[in-house]
Amino acid sequence: MGKSTVSAMFREEGVPLWDADATVHKLYAKGGAAVPLVEAAFPGVVVEGAIDRAALSSKVVGNEAAMARLESIVHPLVASDRAAFLDQVRSSGQALAVLDIPLLFETGGPAGHGTDAVAVVSAPAELQRARVLARPGMSEAKLDAILGRQVPDAEKRSRADYLIDTSTDLAATRARVAELVASLRRHA
Repeated sequence: MGKSTVSAMFREEGVPLWDADATVHKLYAKGGAAVPLVEAAFPGVVVEGAIDRAALSSKVVGNEAAMARLESIVHPLVASDRAAFLDQVRSSGQALAVLDIPLLFETGGPAGHGTDAVAVVSAPAELQRARVLARPGMSEAKLDAILGRQVPDAEKRSRADYLIDTSTDLAATRARVAELVASLRRHA
């Protein structure tokens, strides 16, 4: 959808940003809090002290019970990290912060994550598919399995307070982000 690009634009606007994916990467890295817990649940997924995401993916993608087990391990760790970030933002006096949560609606919705408003980053399905399939290690089957677990884009758009359409050029997207940040700061 262009979510990482839009996240970078929020940072450029001086908005503190917490990234759920980056948090999971940190938890899965060597010494990460999730490493021993995930290895205990899915033996053989740790390589050189870190979770091998491809090995883990092969054990959970398409297996609802395994995915639920993984989420029961990882989601509380992610939630704790997010809460610490929000505490830090509040104590610094910042009026605005962004939580980059790709599975917001799938994991409890806005209320479950402490958000006041939701901005959805979106692009047409064919553009989204092309972008994702260009990633290393991605296949049609894996993408279809991932999309099958997600709330459809049309529903996300309908539930959003703000929409950032990334099918336009970068300058237009950057202008939309700057406009949104300015508006939110005025009303914070």
